[in-house]
Amino acid sequence: MEFLAGYLIEKSLSMDNLFVFLMLFTFFGIERKYQHEVLFWGIFGALVLRSIFIFAGAAMVEQFEWILGLFGLFLVYSGGKMFGHDDEQLTDPSKNIFVKWFKKFFPVTDKMHGDKFFIREEKPETKLLTLNSSLLTKKATPLFIALIVIETTDVAFAVDSIPAVFSVSRDPFIVLTSNIFAILGLRAMYFALAAVAKYFKLLKYGLGIILIFVGIKMLLAMDEYINLLLQFVGIHHTMPHIEISIPFSLSFIFGMLTLSVLLSLAVKNKG
Repeated sequence: MEFLAGYLIEKSLSMDNLFVFLMLFTFFGIERKYQHEVLFWGIFGALVLRSIFIFAGAAMVEQFEWILGLFGLFLVYSGGKMFGHDDEQLTDPSKNIFVKWFKKFFPVTDKMHGDKFFIREEKPETKLLTLNSSLLTKKATPLFIALIVIETTDVAFAVDSIPAVFSVSRDPFIVLTSNIFAILGLRAMYFALAAVAKYFKLLKYGLGIILIFVGIKMLLAMDEYINLLLQFVGIHHTMPHIEISIPFSLSFIFGMLTLSVLLSLAVKNKG
């Protein structure tokens, strides 16, 4: 049940990634036949980075259990922010700090070169045709810049989704495997949903409510630490322990996801 809840949370929050990917590929004008290459390496990188985050997070929770309260506050904040966040800002390479840093140290070509991430081009100062590598310069293509943006935006999404999975399980194995299984299906899901993404305009609001819910669930389990904090500041009030069951969490997450999709379709049809 913990695995299923973690998988559903991660899968539903990952759907927001798909819309960012779609906007990103449109921004760069990347053809469909080359998108799978970027998604493959993007998902591979996401698995590595998320594994590091999960084990680091599990170690922190084991040593400092009160940090789950901070996770909960952050999730409530992130959920509220979903109602006003702009996906286009995430996909704009000119605003991505990692892309700016990369361009300072490595030249980038403006043209696509098939499925290549790097190419060798003749240096501007020479017009002689030569195979001499000293007269060639290595450049990154827009495909590689797209990969950088995908990896960095996934890190931003992981900051929300990984603490959310800790709300249903503190077992690193369950948190890790639920993340891995959810992410492995992203590439197939992207191509399945890319054509109908325009019908899910209200989905991000449903995801925001899910984040707020799991954040509150996490905070309610922190009653012991909240009571200590209240006593420290001189407030004589005892917060009761409220445990939200995993079956209820599953039902709420699935129901909210379904409702946001149905409302999106209803609004689209009315329009």
